[in-house]
Amino acid sequence: MLVFKENPSAMPIELVAKPDVSDWLASQTDIVRNWAQRVRFKGNANHFFTLPDKDGNPGRVVAGVGEEPTIESIGSLPNTLPAEDFQLDNVNDDDLYTYALGWGLGAYKFRQYKKSDEDSKAARLFVGSEVQSVDDEIQAMALARDLINTPAGDLLPHDMEEAVRKLCEQHAITPTVTTGEELLESGFRTIHTVGRASSSSPRLLDYSWGDPDNPKITLLGKGVCFDSGGLDLKTAAGMKTMKKDMAGAAIALGLSHLIMARNLPVRLRVLIASVENAVSANAYHPGDIIRTYKGTTVEVGNTDAEGRLILCDALALAAEEQPELMIDFTTLTGAARTAVGPEISAMFSNNDDIARAIEDAGRDTLDPIWRLPLHHSYRRYLKSSIADLNNIGSESTGGAITAALYLEHFVDQLPWVHFDLMAFNTSTRPARPEGGEGMALRATFRYLESAYGG
Repeated sequence: MLVFKENPSAMPIELVAKPDVSDWLASQTDIVRNWAQRVRFKGNANHFFTLPDKDGNPGRVVAGVGEEPTIESIGSLPNTLPAEDFQLDNVNDDDLYTYALGWGLGAYKFRQYKKSDEDSKAARLFVGSEVQSVDDEIQAMALARDLINTPAGDLLPHDMEEAVRKLCEQHAITPTVTTGEELLESGFRTIHTVGRASSSSPRLLDYSWGDPDNPKITLLGKGVCFDSGGLDLKTAAGMKTMKKDMAGAAIALGLSHLIMARNLPVRLRVLIASVENAVSANAYHPGDIIRTYKGTTVEVGNTDAEGRLILCDALALAAEEQPELMIDFTTLTGAARTAVGPEISAMFSNNDDIARAIEDAGRDTLDPIWRLPLHHSYRRYLKSSIADLNNIGSESTGGAITAALYLEHFVDQLPWVHFDLMAFNTSTRPARPEGGEGMALRATFRYLESAYGG
């Protein structure tokens, strides 16, 4: 964990970059050089060894940071150092934020269901109050990770509403909630149709923050709290991680917290479509036709392509006020994972300048993003003989593209970015513990901060 105050008695961690190892060794005593040689220290990120003080007790830690400071440089140390107090010994102000962020992200643990005192024994890094703002970013990621990691039994649509209300209360705003039959009265028929089979009513969660005269930015999140596949039922293996199918909503909430905490000069709106895609006597069927909020009719080619159905109503609503930018976060297709794997965020956009800037922000933040094409020729795969659109493509390939093209139909040519995410770390890496992950959150904030930060 991070502690934002000074602690002179904390054990110092001396950081050494890989290109500086030779010079650093030349400046050390024979004893230190012998220790470094014994542990084969080369300055690799997260590789550390402990040196004794004059009395033979542990005196300081020497840790490699790799080629340059990144969130990964010391992102594993919270879990590999002993449960003691530490401070960084030789870090300039420009790099301290990055190191503190990596430590904070790496120190995250999801312990809500474990009876354990591990957290009380975790290594603590004292960094001083000058970088306390890093906590905003850490807390935004923790919010997203906590929600993604929470089992569906404790995070159904009514629980998602409570999470939204808690966040809104923290920032002194009030959400608007449209649920159950109110969805039909308001024209949000796709959200209602997908979620009506659940014992927890489907709902649209809507909140706004900021000066109405500022640029309007709208975030949208896919909040499928559990996805059984509906009547086109998933296999047991396919359902195993479907508690994370609401990760888009979690990331939108986390990002909105960071925007509000940093007081970014935008007028922010957040729309979360939250449902459980359950199986019941009143579940929607393959072949059903739904009239969306936009008025477009959609043939249900597959009930397991539900995320795009609930998002299309939210996107159409968002487009009505003509925001300067709409960004949606989803766990939409396995095809995106096939294309870019589990560690890269697949992105689609109808604006080249924005897309390039977000990709650049992803490289700067080590939050990797890869743009995939909105290949408009594939729109023909979404044709239906009995409705305006089908919710799945007629071809088995290019599924991430056809899903994005389906959503694009509802944005009215406004600047728009669509993320198709894994949102889950399949194993622990530096600064990225196994489990739910706020993919694209930090990169998107970096872009928004650059574009609208004043």
